[in-house]
Amino acid sequence: MLNRYPLWKYVLLTVVFIVGLVYALPNLYGEDPAVQVTGVRGAAASEQTLDQIQSVLKQDNIPAKSVALEEGNILARFANTDVQLHAREALTKALGDKYVVALNLAPATPTWLKLLNAEPMKLGLDLRGGVHFLMEVDMDTALSKLQEQNIDGLRSDLREKNIPYTTINKAANYGLQIQFPNSADRDAAISYLSPRHRDLVISSSGDNVLRAVMTDERLREAREYAVQQNINILRNRVNQLGVAEPLVQRQGSDRIVVELPGIQDTARAKEILGATATLEFRLVNTSVDASAAANGRVPGDSDVKYTRDGQPVVLYKRVILTGDHITDSTSSMDEYNQPQVNISLDSTGGNIMSNFTKDHIGQPMATLFVEYKDSGKKDAKGHAILEKQEQVINVANIQSRLGNSFRITGISNPNEARQLSLLLRAGALIAPIQIVEERTIGPTMGQQNITQGLEACLWGLLASILFMVVFYKKFGLIATSALLANLVLIVGIMSLIPGATLTMPGIAGIVLTLAVAVDANVLINERIKEELRNGRSVQQAIHEGYKGAFSSIVDANVTTLIKVIILYAVGTGSIKGFAITTAIGIGTSMFTAILGTRAIVNLVYGGKRISKLSI
Repeated sequence: MLNRYPLWKYVLLTVVFIVGLVYALPNLYGEDPAVQVTGVRGAAASEQTLDQIQSVLKQDNIPAKSVALEEGNILARFANTDVQLHAREALTKALGDKYVVALNLAPATPTWLKLLNAEPMKLGLDLRGGVHFLMEVDMDTALSKLQEQNIDGLRSDLREKNIPYTTINKAANYGLQIQFPNSADRDAAISYLSPRHRDLVISSSGDNVLRAVMTDERLREAREYAVQQNINILRNRVNQLGVAEPLVQRQGSDRIVVELPGIQDTARAKEILGATATLEFRLVNTSVDASAAANGRVPGDSDVKYTRDGQPVVLYKRVILTGDHITDSTSSMDEYNQPQVNISLDSTGGNIMSNFTKDHIGQPMATLFVEYKDSGKKDAKGHAILEKQEQVINVANIQSRLGNSFRITGISNPNEARQLSLLLRAGALIAPIQIVEERTIGPTMGQQNITQGLEACLWGLLASILFMVVFYKKFGLIATSALLANLVLIVGIMSLIPGATLTMPGIAGIVLTLAVAVDANVLINERIKEELRNGRSVQQAIHEGYKGAFSSIVDANVTTLIKVIILYAVGTGSIKGFAITTAIGIGTSMFTAILGTRAIVNLVYGGKRISKLSI
């Protein structure tokens, strides 16, 4: 029989619509302005901290919608941004520097929807607000580190070959100069070193001096590696630290753009991005009294560093190994139920550690935690001056020869061990980064964009509905219901896809697909009217109208989909956002315009004797 659907098709359509509606619902509840309190360097907030926060808020008469301890973090929700900012100021003052107090936006999704894993769409920076950084890689530090490696490498080679030398000094353009006792030793060194170091131009200079400079190709590779590796490390870091939908991409030769939607606190964002955590392993100089060294009497080959308790430790300047060779790190508990970090090294690092420890069994070795942080000062160019902060976190005697794997103990709590292992696993930045531009896009700006986008959708819908109802009457109302269902399904699917982020261009894609959906219904309705004019019966006209329009609708949508795929493949950022919503909209519009409206038409007209259609 013409124009009749079996029951299973109606059930399928109903289930699809209900699922889409359920997963679209969280977007109606919006987000609460919130303040998130986390411990510095991974320290967990406790019930005691929760009580302190509630006491501070009560004392300052700051009303909170809720204050809860969630996975070691405390999240306080507020009615509006003014109260949120007031709470942040009060909590920052009360908690001091042991905690990071960050502004945030927390979804206000009801519990019953959370149980179904229904979450609102992830919004881009232009809609949700957040922070935007333009960061510059400190190439001077990166190349200086490479210069130090060259010095260590040449020094080791000369010692291995027993070629005597007097001094090794740094030279201009990240080169180095080696002074020899005589020209014969210098010439022997040039002959031996030149084939072993193809990336260095080694030549004689002056009396008994060898000069080595890096080739232009090596310098270019080093600069490229510093930027690309920093990008990879920043991506790993923001992903592992739980920042949703970050954008990290290169700009120019030595700059990186980082966008963190949802984070309104630049201090928190800087802590995430600027945490250049790495380790240095150094031998402890036991021949010097630590107290005397702290007062300034330090040998030229040593430095004084301090533990977290402020105790001085004298370390040799020579670094045995750095965090650059760490391939993996995990946190666990040792046999005494104390936190520890398990370190795995690459083959080069394992060889260095093995060769060093076999010659220094019984001597103490220190683990130095190194960070670069913003000092709050600016240089002549207006760039932030980074300050190197160091802390001895562990001193242990070398009991036996170490290899590719070993452990670090002496860490105060399990959360700090987890944070340290996370940062080491994400990688130490190859070179420090300086923030040359920062912008905070507040929730008000994001809300304004959302309001404008919703208004655009609303006016587009109203115009389409008015057109369809005026021209196609009851069939226009059916097409209108399909439009609304189409919008619900787009929002539901966007909320379900983990990597999908809605931006302003994405909203433009939604408006465009709604127009495409109307176009499909126009084709169907016009084809039905044409069949009626040709003398077909009502049931035949409906059947032939949908059948005849199907190929045209598919062709139009497939060609649009091809363009969208190309846009996604070659585009970046907002272009991809537009492509994603448009592609989803094409699929849902075909589903609702063909199957959805046909189901309603069959339900209303199918199997009935109809002499006239309201079209």
